[in-house]
Amino acid sequence: MVIFGNAAGSAKRVLRRGLWGLMLLLSVAIYGSHAPLLTLCKVDGVIPFSSTSVVVLVELTKLVFSLLFLLTWDRELLGAAVSWHHVVPFALSALLYAANNNLVVHMQLFMDPSTYQVLSNLKIVSTALLYSLFLRQRLSLHKWVALFLLVAAGVSYSSGGLQDPGSPSKMQMHITPVGFLLLLVYCLISGLSAVYTEAILKTQALPLSLQNLFLYFFGVLLNLLGYFWSSAERGFLEGFSSWVLLIVVSQALNGLIMSVVMKHSSNITRLFVISCSLLVNALLSVTLFNLQLTLLFFVAASCIGLAVHLYYGVRELCKTSKRPPEEECPKRGGVPSP
Repeated sequence: MVIFGNAAGSAKRVLRRGLWGLMLLLSVAIYGSHAPLLTLCKVDGVIPFSSTSVVVLVELTKLVFSLLFLLTWDRELLGAAVSWHHVVPFALSALLYAANNNLVVHMQLFMDPSTYQVLSNLKIVSTALLYSLFLRQRLSLHKWVALFLLVAAGVSYSSGGLQDPGSPSKMQMHITPVGFLLLLVYCLISGLSAVYTEAILKTQALPLSLQNLFLYFFGVLLNLLGYFWSSAERGFLEGFSSWVLLIVVSQALNGLIMSVVMKHSSNITRLFVISCSLLVNALLSVTLFNLQLTLLFFVAASCIGLAVHLYYGVRELCKTSKRPPEEECPKRGGVPSP
C-alpha cells in the first residue's frame, strides 16, 4: 500500500509540474504574440480602435472568468463574510496598474518608440529591487547576474534584433529630459504594482478566484473612468475585428495566468516569461511579416538561455554535488509547482 501511495503521489507531482510548465509556455506564447496581433489589426498602418476600450474589455473578461471560477470551484465562499480589509488593498493595486497603463501612452510623447522599447527594459531591475526589498527575498550574486542578462537581452532585441529588408537598419534614439523622468517613474510603478500585488495575493488567506474578483472589479471601474475621462472620439467598439477579440481573450487569459504565477511562484518568474516571449515574437515576425533576424537577436537569445541556467539551473546542479546543500547551494529560488 505504501508503494502504491508513493507512486500515486509521484504521478500527481509530475502531472502538476507538467500543467505548470504548459501554463508558463502558454503565457510565453501570449506575450510573444501580442505585438504581431496588434500589427495584424492595423488598417493603413493605423490602429483603428481605442486602446482604452480594449483594456476595459480585458479587465471585464478577467472579471467574468474569475466569477465563473468562483462559482465552479469555490461556491461555498459566496455566503462567507469578507472584510473590507481584504477588499481595499486591491483598489490600490488596480490604481497602480491603471496609472502604469496611462504612463505607457503619455511618456511616448517625449521619446520615439525605439527608445521606449530599449529603455523600458529597466523595469526588470526595478521589479527585482522592489521584490528583494519589500518581500525580503535575498537574491544571490548569480541570480542578479541572470536578471541583468535579461536586461541585456531586452536591450539587444529592441535595438535591432529584427530587420525589415526594405528599411534602413540604423536605429536613431531620442528622448527628452521629461521623457526620461517619466520612464523612471514608469519603471518604479511597474515594479511596485507587480510586487505589491504579489504581496497581497500571498499574505491573504483567500482563494485566488476571490482575490481576482476584487482586483478586476476595481480594474474595470478605474479603466472605465479613464475611458470616459479621455473623451475618446471613437466609439467604444469602433474598429473592432476578430483579431481584436483574440487580443482581448488572450490578454485576459494571460492576466489570470500571471495571477497564478504571483500567487504560487514570484514576479521573477514573470520576468523570465516576458523575456522568453521575445523568441516567440521573433518567430511570428519572421513568419508573418518577412522580417529578418540579425546578430542582435542571437545575442538576446544567448543572454536569455544563460540567464535561465544561472537563475534556475545552478540549484539543480548543486543537488548532484557530494557536499551538503547548506555548504554549496544557494537558497531555493526556483520556480515551485503550484
